[in-house]
Amino acid sequence: MCIMNIERDIINQFQVWKDAPNRKPILLRGARQIGKTWAMETFGKECFKYCVKFDFDRHPEMKSVFQVSKSPERILKELSLYCQQPIIAGETLIIFDEIQECEEALNSLKYFCEDAPQYHIIAAGSLLGVAVKKRKMTVPVGKVRIVNMYPISFREFLRASDKRTYEYIESLDQIRHLPEVIMNKLRTEYRRYQVSGGMPEAVVTLLEDKGISEVDSVLQDILDLYELDFAKYAAPREIPRIHSIWHSLPAQLSKENRKFIYKVIRSGARSKDYEDALMWLEDAGMIYRVYNISKPGMPLSAYAESDAFKVYACDCGLLRRLAHLPAMVVTDPIANYTEFKGALAENAVLQSIKPIMGEQMLYYWTSPGTAEVEFVLQWDNEIIPIEVKAEENISGSSLSVYFKKYAPRYRMRFSMQNLQYNEGLLSSPSPLAGWIGKWMQLICKIQATDLQ
Repeated sequence: MCIMNIERDIINQFQVWKDAPNRKPILLRGARQIGKTWAMETFGKECFKYCVKFDFDRHPEMKSVFQVSKSPERILKELSLYCQQPIIAGETLIIFDEIQECEEALNSLKYFCEDAPQYHIIAAGSLLGVAVKKRKMTVPVGKVRIVNMYPISFREFLRASDKRTYEYIESLDQIRHLPEVIMNKLRTEYRRYQVSGGMPEAVVTLLEDKGISEVDSVLQDILDLYELDFAKYAAPREIPRIHSIWHSLPAQLSKENRKFIYKVIRSGARSKDYEDALMWLEDAGMIYRVYNISKPGMPLSAYAESDAFKVYACDCGLLRRLAHLPAMVVTDPIANYTEFKGALAENAVLQSIKPIMGEQMLYYWTSPGTAEVEFVLQWDNEIIPIEVKAEENISGSSLSVYFKKYAPRYRMRFSMQNLQYNEGLLSSPSPLAGWIGKWMQLICKIQATDLQ
């Protein structure tokens, strides 16, 4: 997979980990085809003198190394017979790829953490969460650092597609209206991103101008691969349920009320019959669940309603292809596909915020009436409501209803309108959702100045 032109933010996370004093082996999780192997190998080449990779799917014979001994020194001595480069503590990155194929290798991470922390190890695998559950494998909790990886964000996409515009946004030191030329570039690139999504092969295909039909072909190949995964990794009774949920996503999100409804899957469907299938898709990294909250209290998790949630796809490009939505419709700002346009907008904003939030979950809020705030997140000691609009039309009273009821100090609206901040309300172009950390820093700076 060629993604050499896409600079991934996760490499920076790896670099911080590399120099951390209390370093543990990394267990890298994420959906299929997002570039985990590429990220590990790129990090090894850029930041270490040597990089060795052991793939337990390609070379199953290496499993015997871990079955004989639990000693890290002995394991590495035997593994050195399988690689061309030396394994030197501090100078070599050790990659265990497709680690789900060798439970003993997964368990060995505990001993590397305890007895040989001087070695840098990153492990990853296809559908790792699914495989661990299916095979009842044990993960050495507390002895590994679990890192989640996501598809390419729009922030990463813009850095590759239009470096000057990216650098302009990066250089902003105050919240102010952006020049129209910048806004136009953001709109153009964001619509292109909604077409390709963040799967590396699809992004590269788009950026290399190979044509939309080729982008769609790449996305369809990934969807077909996911379908094969259902059959390979899921229990036989769950396969049709997983398939039904996955293919119901466009219909679920096209409703005006995007709450997940089981009868959309099929008439008479019950939650208890589909919960395991939903969990499978979550463990595979293919969907995100966003739960409704009864009120925005601290912590938000205490107010989550387990039976009321929305389900989004891990990638807006895959969602578009799954819905068979033509690219030309997405790139046309006046195209009439109202409900699904809103869904695609929400999915893309969620995709931008998710990597920033880490393990923290996002929620949504509804009033007893018809008001709905698309996302609510906890940022330090603040609870921030986020409204998402597909284009420049920001009509609607949901955020106002929330504000009147709870009077939050900060609130946000993402749309295609220009950037501005006024009395606690940040209005930001949706393409800039990935800079939410910057906006919060600048908002706090404004707040501090106003208090002086």
